[in-house]
Amino acid sequence: MNTAQPNNTLKGKTLFITGASRGIGLAIAKRAAADGANIVIVAKTTDPNPKLAGTIYSAASEVEAAGGTALPLAVDIRDDEAVFAAVAKAVATFGGIDILVNNASAISLTNTEATPMKRFDLMNGINARGTYLCTMASLSELKKSGAAGRNPQVLTMSPPLSMKTHWFQGHTAYSMAKYGMSMCTLGHAGEFKKYGIGVNSLWPRTAIATAAMQMIPGVDVALCRKPEILSDAAYLILTRDSSISGNFYIDDEVLAEHGITDLEKYSVTPGTKHFLPDFFVD
Repeated sequence: MNTAQPNNTLKGKTLFITGASRGIGLAIAKRAAADGANIVIVAKTTDPNPKLAGTIYSAASEVEAAGGTALPLAVDIRDDEAVFAAVAKAVATFGGIDILVNNASAISLTNTEATPMKRFDLMNGINARGTYLCTMASLSELKKSGAAGRNPQVLTMSPPLSMKTHWFQGHTAYSMAKYGMSMCTLGHAGEFKKYGIGVNSLWPRTAIATAAMQMIPGVDVALCRKPEILSDAAYLILTRDSSISGNFYIDDEVLAEHGITDLEKYSVTPGTKHFLPDFFVD
């Protein structure tokens, strides 16, 4: 695989990151900020919640402390008008969008009888529809970025497509919603190739210690890895040439391609050898 990195910095690039108030989205934002990137923080949380750390404003402070410039925007990505308005605000503030990171996601690992339509709609509205909407809304700016030779990318946090019963039977609604994000990657990689826009997905091999994981019954966060394994992998993908497209990357494989095989620093519990595996990895 060609992993040449002619665009090996995100300095001056503008990233539109959904779900960036905490967890994986915030980690990706801070890694890009370290280069001096502009970060559009797109999330819903504006007020502190004692059960769920992080707001768009606290995230903005962390991004700026890391070396970036932040634009915090309160957006529900199920709302068409709000998403298009957020894109317009990003363009007015930073002059365009070079990178879209579709990170926002909802999860409910429930079977059909335990998944009412309201929850089905929430997951599919945020995951599949939200990814499609944010991509659609950003497309004209990504095309301009491509025409200007700025290496535009779309990176979606979603798994490789694996049509095995095992990955559906316990949580059909969630799997449909998550694979909907991956289907966007598959289709848009082909559709946007002519514009020079790279479209890829990234997924962890192990469970990641996020607030969402902590809320799932039975999950032992001590057996997870930290979000930074994904932010480091994302950085390596986003600094590759945008002609490299249509891939479904796994975090540790991306790092290994760059000679990073000692992953101890990403362990929540030092010395862990047997991690909680993530879903959808065959």
